Amino acid sequence: MAEYSSLEKIRLEKIEALRKEGIEPYPTRAERTHTSVEAIAAFEAAERLAQDGQPAEVRATLTGRLRAVRPMGKLTFAHIEDGEGKIQLFFRINELGQEKVDFFNSRFDLGDFIQAAGVMMRTRSGEATLLVHDFKMLAKAISPLPAAKDETLPDGTVIRHAALEDPELRARQRYADLAVNPEVRETFRKRAAIIRSLREFLDGQGFLEVETPILQPLYGGAAARPFVTHHNELDQDMYLRISFELYLKRLLVGNLEKVYEIGRDFRNEGISYKHNPEFTQLEFYWAYADYLKVMEMTEQMLAFVCQKVTGGLKITYQGQELDFTPPWRRLSMRDGILQTSGIDISQHPTAESLYHAIVRLGKQPAPGATRGKLIDFLVSEYLEPTLIQPTFLYDYPRDISPLAKSKPGDPLTVERFEGYVAGFELCNAFTELNDPLDQEQRFLEMGRDYAADDEEKHPMDEDYLRAMRYGMPPNGGFGMGVDRLTMLLTDKHSIREVILFPPVRKEE
Repeated sequence: MAEYSSLEKIRLEKIEALRKEGIEPYPTRAERTHTSVEAIAAFEAAERLAQDGQPAEVRATLTGRLRAVRPMGKLTFAHIEDGEGKIQLFFRINELGQEKVDFFNSRFDLGDFIQAAGVMMRTRSGEATLLVHDFKMLAKAISPLPAAKDETLPDGTVIRHAALEDPELRARQRYADLAVNPEVRETFRKRAAIIRSLREFLDGQGFLEVETPILQPLYGGAAARPFVTHHNELDQDMYLRISFELYLKRLLVGNLEKVYEIGRDFRNEGISYKHNPEFTQLEFYWAYADYLKVMEMTEQMLAFVCQKVTGGLKITYQGQELDFTPPWRRLSMRDGILQTSGIDISQHPTAESLYHAIVRLGKQPAPGATRGKLIDFLVSEYLEPTLIQPTFLYDYPRDISPLAKSKPGDPLTVERFEGYVAGFELCNAFTELNDPLDQEQRFLEMGRDYAADDEEKHPMDEDYLRAMRYGMPPNGGFGMGVDRLTMLLTDKHSIREVILFPPVRKEE
């Protein structure tokens, strides 16, 4: 049973009183003719048509949550908020009678949902307002909205609004966060617009949106620890997918030449400002393309999305102006590491040689790390923080890219790029490996050279190899975290701010 505060108990008593009076505080039906924005727009249109005369009557039935109430003797002003904005309500005994005005003042509380019908008017202060002729309760809020703060309206009136400021509480009670913080609602509207724009671009390029399994008998396509569950009917362990890659590339074998998916991936790993174990990913695979073609399409796609969502190609993220205008800067991993650390990785073909070079810089990478992991260490320590403007970092070590095709004449390097913006990785792409014999050897190497608990270890996928043996066209593949793109385009520092319901620890 819930434990109620003293304020909640008062509201519960109001619910009981309403029902004794024959009034249902949670009625089945609601009516609405206009949103707040539509009602104001209709009234302003009537004013323009009237010019200097009396505007035509605009009747409206509005619904929303009570955010402010100001009784003033025989009058009461209130503000309600719906999904589009706020509007003022005006309760007056001339239209309603004293009993109804008293009923509103005594039975309604902030947070309650109300339906109000009446005529639009403009107050002396100039605010578009609904003069209420009738109203009813739509839902009684038992719990008051969280901690209040003051806000000044255009007419100078100071009203109290609720606000959540503690990040943990906002994540745990996202429903309350959305209810009291309009800017949070706007963030998630932008997130939806970002996903729509990605789909619009890829559909326009002839890509087919598909769906692949979330529960998989074998995980793969990325370097991550999976979540494990059990399928009772099949009596076998299954994995929540860490990537769509191996299933999407199976579709290329089946002559679907351009495919993409936007959906959830799950990686049983740490949480940080840019990592969440459950996240939204976009992946696409494009037959007969390589990483250079994918690079060009990536900058076009992200410029398209940026333009659609923000209205331009330049944004401000955490105080820095970022320019998404193509073409983006292109930087080889070798040159980038050399410029920022002074180490030329081409002069260190073995892990041992590279390890000692890093130690001489005063850094201490993990002993026994592979050459590829040491290169990745140099990127994160020296290069990544410098990649502020959109940049493609390309040509990666083979041993940390088991699904990418090697560069001709350079067996230690693969055709891979990552897109960096604001100092963190946004996307990842390869010229995909389509040689089944080479792929099998890579899987064997990963099984041999990595410890059993190493997240870089990639399991052997016999069915994927069987698909490849039927013949896979050369192709380019791409993956991007939609949450990170949303962070950039909404200027949010933490990934938790752009996920509606991020994971939180169980409440004591």
